Amino acid sequence: MQVRFLPGAQNMIQAKKIIKIIRNRLNFALASGTITILGIMVGLYSGTYMKSVVIGGIITVAIADAFSDALGFHVSREIDDPKLKTVIWLSTASSFFFKFFFILTFIIPAALFSLKTAIIVNIIWGFFVIGLVSWNLPLVPKTKKLYIVIEHLFIASIVITLTFYAGKLISSAF
Repeated sequence: MQVRFLPGAQNMIQAKKIIKIIRNRLNFALASGTITILGIMVGLYSGTYMKSVVIGGIITVAIADAFSDALGFHVSREIDDPKLKTVIWLSTASSFFFKFFFILTFIIPAALFSLKTAIIVNIIWGFFVIGLVSWNLPLVPKTKKLYIVIEHLFIASIVITLTFYAGKLISSAF
């Protein structure tokens, strides 16, 4: 006996796939965007101490990194299953928009506060986002969630530390 999908059931399956793709792209954009923008901001801050350079870096990363990830996802989805054009373009568009607009949130503290305060506020904002994304990872048992959060915040701390000293090194060398 052949199992047939009812039209409504097929639409429901498709809707669940779309929601999964969007959630995946959102979580990726939040985690990747946070690490990237914190690294760029801290490196530019420690190398220049110029607000205009840091804000310019945020805008540049919002554009370049969002397009880069969107294209990367687009290409990888085309390789995986080139017949799913709608899914491919949904993945591409959601990757771009989530990352682009999320990274731009880091401009708000830079526009409102002194540069040093803005960097501190953005690090706190970034750690909050990484913690939230890490805590909400599906399929992670509750007992391991705190470990995952600490692990991801540790990685972010390494990026911040390395880019801070890279900025210092570059500014002293040139």
